Amino acid sequence: MLKALGFYLVLINVVAYGVYWLDKRRAQRGGRRVSEKELLLWAAAGGSLGSWLAMRKLRHKTRKVGFRVAFYGIVAAQLVGLYLLGPWA
Repeated sequence: MLKALGFYLVLINVVAYGVYWLDKRRAQRGGRRVSEKELLLWAAAGGSLGSWLAMRKLRHKTRKVGFRVAFYGIVAAQLVGLYLLGPWA
């Protein structure tokens, strides 16, 4: 089971990074954007590390305070969840 979870986390983070990259590229070219809701959903689904790396490396969504607050709220909730699951994990 741990192997499957590890595979899922790697995959979801790679996909999350790719979605942020796609949105950044579309923003630069004036194309149809990926919604902020979808970007946050990828982070909430377990892709917060990939999302964070994309935000830093691509400098994407770093100025939008509301987005950052929502994103770091998701990260905080995930960390609390990990802490609470700690004794059972």
